[in-house]
Amino acid sequence: MNSHNVASMTNPEFKGPVVNGVPTGQLLEVIGNIEQDAELAQFQFRLHNHWQGGSINRSRMDEWFAEGDEQRHDRQFTLDADEPALIAGRDTAPTPVEYVLHALVSCLTTTMIYHASVQGIAIESVESRVEGDIDVRGFFGLSDEVRKGFNAVRVVMQVKSEADAETLRGLAMYSAVYDIVANSLPVEVVLQKG
Repeated sequence: MNSHNVASMTNPEFKGPVVNGVPTGQLLEVIGNIEQDAELAQFQFRLHNHWQGGSINRSRMDEWFAEGDEQRHDRQFTLDADEPALIAGRDTAPTPVEYVLHALVSCLTTTMIYHASVQGIAIESVESRVEGDIDVRGFFGLSDEVRKGFNAVRVVMQVKSEADAETLRGLAMYSAVYDIVANSLPVEVVLQKG
């Protein structure tokens, strides 16, 4: 592992001001390291998914790549996905599209909090409501005219802060997941039999 390892990002001994629960000195150190060496900005997040039968599948997240080396979470995370009983699922877990909404609002929130924290903007609370509209005729293959995914997503964030709404919204717009959802990107799908 190189000298700018992830331990520098997660060291509990790191001292610095804490704003909104974020150790800003630690975050600024990571940003500074990346400014000095752009190769440290290359991260890769991964998961392994296994079909559990019927409408259920499980994803495992434990390995990732950052700062030029392989990393591991402190513990393995698992997420199950299912479908509602109304469409032949077992309703044992959120749907994949609900995870997309969760990822979107979680990333918007964390992004806003991180950017506000390093700028010294205090945030008292954040509560959000997210809605995604989908016409399932596309998913079920009933119409080539209908998109398979969401055709509209609305996020309403209620934020308690001295900062104005325009500033806070601008900070949230640095969100990686917002960029993924709002802008198309190439996704390669390879199916291997075996």
